[in-house]
Amino acid sequence: MKIRWLLPGLIVLGVTGLAAGGWFAVGWFRDVKSPIVVGILHSKTGAMAISESSMIDAEVLALKEINARGGLLGRKIEWVIADGESDWPTYARKARQLIRENKVSVIFGCWTSASRKTTLPVIEQEDHMLIYPMAYEGLELSRNVIYTGAAPNQQIIPAVKWSYDNLKARKFFLVGSDYIWPHSINEIIKDQLKALKAELAGEEYIFFGSSRAKGVVEKIKKAKPDVILSAVVGDSNLAFYRELHDAGVLPERMPVISFSIAEDELRKLPPRDTVGHFSAWNYFQSLDRPENQAFVKAFKAEYGQDRVTTDVIAASYNSVRLWAQAVEEAGTEDIKPVRDAIRRQSFNAPEGVVSVDARTQHTWRPVYIGKARADGQFDIVWSSQKPIRPVPYPMTRTKAAWDEYLSDLYRGWRNTWANPVDQTAAATTR
Repeated sequence: MKIRWLLPGLIVLGVTGLAAGGWFAVGWFRDVKSPIVVGILHSKTGAMAISESSMIDAEVLALKEINARGGLLGRKIEWVIADGESDWPTYARKARQLIRENKVSVIFGCWTSASRKTTLPVIEQEDHMLIYPMAYEGLELSRNVIYTGAAPNQQIIPAVKWSYDNLKARKFFLVGSDYIWPHSINEIIKDQLKALKAELAGEEYIFFGSSRAKGVVEKIKKAKPDVILSAVVGDSNLAFYRELHDAGVLPERMPVISFSIAEDELRKLPPRDTVGHFSAWNYFQSLDRPENQAFVKAFKAEYGQDRVTTDVIAASYNSVRLWAQAVEEAGTEDIKPVRDAIRRQSFNAPEGVVSVDARTQHTWRPVYIGKARADGQFDIVWSSQKPIRPVPYPMTRTKAAWDEYLSDLYRGWRNTWANPVDQTAAATTR
């Protein structure tokens, strides 16, 4: 036996002559590189699991594809999945845990703006990096966040204008779940309706996670709007669309344009309740692009032929790919160099070319409006034809005015980002 010293404290043993004409190595020196660890923070349980679980699948798919090609910088990627439990304080606690205990290089996470707003102070205090793959209300800029979902001018504002021009809608009813995102986009919509000289027929909210939608639907039916603009999220959509159908509020006369219903949600809703209604997104599975066909094929191959792809799935997948490109450009997974490099990234995504806007750290994305079909897919009825530059703060008010609006909401809800009082339950008991 021979003992060979390669480095102080490292011994490599070699044993020869164990077989005629052969040799056997008992140990040898290897340059083993540690993996790059990333965090995934979405809800696997609670009211938002209906939507967020698929975001996890998309992010894991992208990470697996990168590993299959050899990883990043010659290193494999490992991921830690944390369950936000559809509870805002839990997101913040899990984010800190991912950063301090799991030592992640980036966090891909959140759906609701309440979860993001609650998590943001942690991300900023730790000077870390969150990539947020969900359409949202805008009204925010943080050097610690890359926003890969839509800003208001890339989803909400085009949908209102399309319904005004193409559905000849002049009377709009606004409904949403009772937290920051629906309230904020409805403020944006109300400014737009004033500019269009259109009528606000009503504005109602459903407590987050509640299945009480009957009272809201009765008000919609009484108001007789031309269009219902919906920011209802999660499990509440099951009750909302059922009550609409049962009350005779049908798409032929009062269509819904949803900003939260996509193909994944359609799988869980009865077709009789949804067919003919609309959704506005930056991606639909039915997009006829080679890049999308390859993406859909890969997703189904990984998770089953019955699975569907959606806007948030595409945005989650895009988020990982943009981050990976930034790591390769920076030559490191360290947060600050990657945060700088990602501001220069573009990716030929399933929906079209997606680019990070260096000034706002939001992404340029195309916009589509789809009409729900009985098979759980959408017919695309309108497209922007090209990526739209993100504008996080609508020009109808100053940044200071929008910031004051958000502060008033926060204080009015007892320093949280969602209404803590179930107004629909209170109305029922009165």
